Amino acid sequence: MATFQLHRTAPLPLDEAWRRLTTWPRHGEVVPLTRVTVTTPPPTAEGTVFVARTGLGPLAFDDPMEVTVWRPPVGGAPGFCRLEKRGRVVTGWAEIEVGPAPGGRAGVVWRENIRVRFLPSACDTLLARAGHQVFGRAVDRLLRTAA
Repeated sequence: MATFQLHRTAPLPLDEAWRRLTTWPRHGEVVPLTRVTVTTPPPTAEGTVFVARTGLGPLAFDDPMEVTVWRPPVGGAPGFCRLEKRGRVVTGWAEIEVGPAPGGRAGVVWRENIRVRFLPSACDTLLARAGHQVFGRAVDRLLRTAA
């Protein structure tokens, strides 16, 4: 499995940074060739399921995910979310933490552990680098733009 971690800070209150990162359909707006559909009723909580469909035409695949931990930031305390990837092509997990950072900013840590079926483990380093690049850009865009 490929693992990577991102650290970002943003000039946002914790709850706004959290909202921008956990409004799942927005991920489809910032990740190339991806559309995200939430398949359970709002609001997001443990048990929420959503699907990221990535690719074009017959070369697309679904990446279903379930929220297994949901603790939004409250009263200045950090927020934490864990997603389990449950697809036939992509498995693993992602964790999002949003907490206070110096200067009244929001600090973000995004951790991801990903496995792509049919991709040999010898490719894990390359997959981790690619994930770091793609998700790093996505997190930057999500934090920069309001919904």
